[in-house]
Amino acid sequence: MKLLQFYLPEKGQRVGILKDDEVLDITSDGLESTLELIKRSISEGTTVDEIASAQKTVGTYIYESLNIIPDKSKPHLLIPIHPPEVWGCGVTYKRSAEMRDEDTTGTRGIYDYVYSAPRPELFFKATSARCSGPNDYISIRSDSNLTAAEPELAYILGKGKEIIGFTVCNDVSAWDIERENPLYLPQSKIFYGCCALGPVISLNSEITNPYILDINCRIIRDKKVIFSGEINSSKIKRTFDELTDFLCRDNPTLPGTVMTTGTGIMVPNDYALAPDDIVEIEIEGIGKLSNPVKKL
Repeated sequence: MKLLQFYLPEKGQRVGILKDDEVLDITSDGLESTLELIKRSISEGTTVDEIASAQKTVGTYIYESLNIIPDKSKPHLLIPIHPPEVWGCGVTYKRSAEMRDEDTTGTRGIYDYVYSAPRPELFFKATSARCSGPNDYISIRSDSNLTAAEPELAYILGKGKEIIGFTVCNDVSAWDIERENPLYLPQSKIFYGCCALGPVISLNSEITNPYILDINCRIIRDKKVIFSGEINSSKIKRTFDELTDFLCRDNPTLPGTVMTTGTGIMVPNDYALAPDDIVEIEIEGIGKLSNPVKKL
């Protein structure tokens, strides 16, 4: 099952199930968001699939008609969950370690160390207010000249360490700030429009094996593809259970928390984001997340 959120003029936010090319509106009193579905499943001791399946369909919409630039006068897709927190994992793919050490030290350095170490890199990434949904803007910091797209598979937590589903993430990062000094990582990672999520949440019933998914990224400038890259999630070094264990260690996490699992598609410096670029990230079994770019 694939869940999403969308907006209707006069009605506001809605929650739906994507079935083929059709969105089934299952909104009801007390169930007006995917986060509420997750919380209901926890309180009733059942699955999100079961809660969603039991809801009455109150309307249907063609998915592509909703997949447009957000406009309050028109029905459109929203971010698929408003997460209480988003956390990031870094250096989970070998290429990420290699390229970042080349850029910072020219030799084996801190990134290769973390790639090989028992403890992963974890960092706070965003709150809901810092996140963008499908077709909405992602941002370049006003003080950055080298901000990059980081295409990533992300997962959503239910109760405790339970992974309930997956979505696409763009972990937008100001690489020049991070490279100046590792202590600047929070400023590199956390800012308005720093994280895009969507277009849907594919629940575990949809993604039975998250370690075999093709991940693709394209950057479009002036209607031309200037960068294209791909990787398979089989290349990730760490298991998601391992990452979750470190995240939850002495660190309270709330239902609906999103964990983004690192990028294996390293965009060359020559293709740093520019205003009006469009970034498209597509992950097998989930869908395509598209976002335009603006500078703050």
